[in-house]
Amino acid sequence: MAVVGPYGVVIEVPDVEPGIKFYTDAGLSAHRDGDVVRFRCDGQDRDYITLLGGAPKKRIHHLILQADPRKFDEVRKAVPARGGTITQAPAGFSNEGLWVKDPHGLRIHLRDAAPEHPVPACEVFQCNVPGKRVRIDARGVPAKATIGPIRPLRLGHVLLFSPDVIRSTDFFVNALGMGLADRSQDVVAFLCARKDSDHHVVAFAKSTDIGFHHASFQVATPDEVGLGGRRLIEKGNKGNWGFGRHTIGSNFFHYIQDPWGSWFEYYSDIDYIVDHSKWEPMNYPLEDSLENWGPELPHDFGHNYEAGPKAA
Repeated sequence: MAVVGPYGVVIEVPDVEPGIKFYTDAGLSAHRDGDVVRFRCDGQDRDYITLLGGAPKKRIHHLILQADPRKFDEVRKAVPARGGTITQAPAGFSNEGLWVKDPHGLRIHLRDAAPEHPVPACEVFQCNVPGKRVRIDARGVPAKATIGPIRPLRLGHVLLFSPDVIRSTDFFVNALGMGLADRSQDVVAFLCARKDSDHHVVAFAKSTDIGFHHASFQVATPDEVGLGGRRLIEKGNKGNWGFGRHTIGSNFFHYIQDPWGSWFEYYSDIDYIVDHSKWEPMNYPLEDSLENWGPELPHDFGHNYEAGPKAA
């Protein structure tokens, strides 16, 4: 097991200013150094999203995963056998850890990093259900005006586009030591760490090229998922999908489109896999590949705005 959890994603963009507004409106804190902007969650000391300004178009620069350095020798041997390459850090980045490319050219940085700071325990989300009332003599929802800003707690997962979901899955499982949690045919696949993992840390969706689809951030409750999404809509962002619930992973979701056509997801309540060897992956029908319930899907939710000729 090399990969032990998510770490972050680095994205090239033409101009960082729209990204600063978008991600700070979403509840992240921004740290700027010229054309490089790093975004964190309160209480965490890792950069979950990094924007590199000045690019001709938006495109993923690299994915960062937290990994066990004791497994790096195994990864070095397995990567070429699965169609990938061992590579060096790109200009401006440290050679610390291990850099690889997958069979489609996706650059991945495996980092030996300290664990995230523990997220403080939140109050249990209580529902009165038929035959069992657990919230008694107490209101479940406060007045909207009394609810402060929605502040994400941590990055949960990143979904990327792939021209071959099955091959990407094979590489991440057999070269990087992840586990297949579930998939839907050859259209989407969800990968977890093999121990003590959210249902998915990395996911892939079928496209004609690699690309960044969304980063998903955990909030405390389903109410915060819905309210956080609604507030971002009210700030004038152009696309949204939610409030809803996924079949695969079971998480409540609300997606808001970023300035370049990718997405930001608030989520709450996701399946948790303690030991992947005891988990049975499922191959779901396509009708379950996205939502169990939710509003109509935006026309471009599955569109890869990075596909096509790459800038030099």
